[in-house]
Amino acid sequence: MRIGVLGAGVMADALGTRWAAAGHELMVAGRTASKAEALARKWGCRAGSFREVAEFGDVALIAVLYQGMPATLAEIGDALRGKPIVDCNNPVEIEHFTLVTEPGRSMAQDIELATGGHVVKAFNLCEARVWQMDPPMFDNRRLVVPYCGDHSAALDITRHLIADLGGEPVPIGGLRHAHHLEAMAAVVISLLFGGRDPYTVFNLVDRATVSIDA
Repeated sequence: MRIGVLGAGVMADALGTRWAAAGHELMVAGRTASKAEALARKWGCRAGSFREVAEFGDVALIAVLYQGMPATLAEIGDALRGKPIVDCNNPVEIEHFTLVTEPGRSMAQDIELATGGHVVKAFNLCEARVWQMDPPMFDNRRLVVPYCGDHSAALDITRHLIADLGGEPVPIGGLRHAHHLEAMAAVVISLLFGGRDPYTVFNLVDRATVSIDA
């Protein structure tokens, strides 16, 4: 699969490195050209403009800080119209750890409206180092990765990308639920800034998978 990685920060690095190792063909763009070129060398691929990378991919990952999202979307233009898009971003300010989007509105929905693509929210609940784990295992169980969206083909692609990282994909419904995932991320981010270990995660535990003493 051809993945256009839009962003060259730590999340793009963590996810893209794992997908490159899984055999996907990548192309990367970043607001800092030197960072994008460094990732391209690491992955054995090419760097390009945001529009070029958006046009390249069968699916696109958008991984930029929320402050740079408007400029990034402007550079992408209509190059993602009709394409699957994975959104791993969190519109969370770090003074009070609250969402900066309109009440009840998610960044994922804003990206879908701006691009005309099919957005799936995923990979937003963990620090980048969790996605570097191969595989991400906690208490001998695969990390549960919730994701949501409205387009069946985009959801299916995202499910495969989650599985490629060794995670357990858990669909949670339509894109309207992205707002809840972003709010959950605000809690995670506040914990991390409060000193919790970077490998702190939320994970679903089913009673059947846990040994219970009689």
